[in-house]
Amino acid sequence: MKFELPTKASQEILEIDAREVEAVLQGPALKLPPWPGATVALKDGRTLYIREAKLEEVPQMLAYVKRLLDVDHDFYDIVGARVYSEILGWYRKRLKDPYTLVGLIDGLWAGFANGRLMNEDINISLHTMALVRGGRIGAAMYYAKAYYGFEIIGNKEWWATYESYNGWLRWGLGMAQPSYPWPDVQHELGGAKVYYITKKYWDQSVKKYIRDMVGVDLDFNVPDAVRKANETLVVPEEILV
Repeated sequence: MKFELPTKASQEILEIDAREVEAVLQGPALKLPPWPGATVALKDGRTLYIREAKLEEVPQMLAYVKRLLDVDHDFYDIVGARVYSEILGWYRKRLKDPYTLVGLIDGLWAGFANGRLMNEDINISLHTMALVRGGRIGAAMYYAKAYYGFEIIGNKEWWATYESYNGWLRWGLGMAQPSYPWPDVQHELGGAKVYYITKKYWDQSVKKYIRDMVGVDLDFNVPDAVRKANETLVVPEEILV
């Protein structure tokens, strides 16, 4: 778009450093506290270590998630497409204030949970997945990211929505989540209904519900040996969803 100038300009053609444009496109980021890392003792005796994902792991993660697009049951194809874009958005700095957690068992990528902050008060839950069956890994990952939001970041509300029937049954109905009036308030995942949890409701009921589902609490006293064993993320060979 070009308009004629209303006055003379000493320099009609302006050059701009793309780094200055990038500062506008990204915008100022909130300073999120780090996730300290935690373990969960699974019922089958394995130890799930939940840590922050690393940017250098993104290409491996994308290659795996891309394969979910061919899974045509329980909405894994659309979940795969959305998770792919979310991870890539984090990698390319096109997702506002994201956090990405991975669950590892002796280095094997077993669980995934991510979200982002709308603002200092509202945490938007995006996706949670178990990549290895057994042990209630999905519940452990959901507990970890909700704990991160309410207990570490200090958010006041948690916004979620659901693509699958199983997800809605376990979390939406299971946690008796209220919802905001739709379509006045929409979740960014497809404009779906927003189910929410307040900090008060988390403290009253939800925290215990998810912890009981996992079976044990998060253990933040992570041995150095466990951290070392899970420094390198190994992608599963099979798609087991």
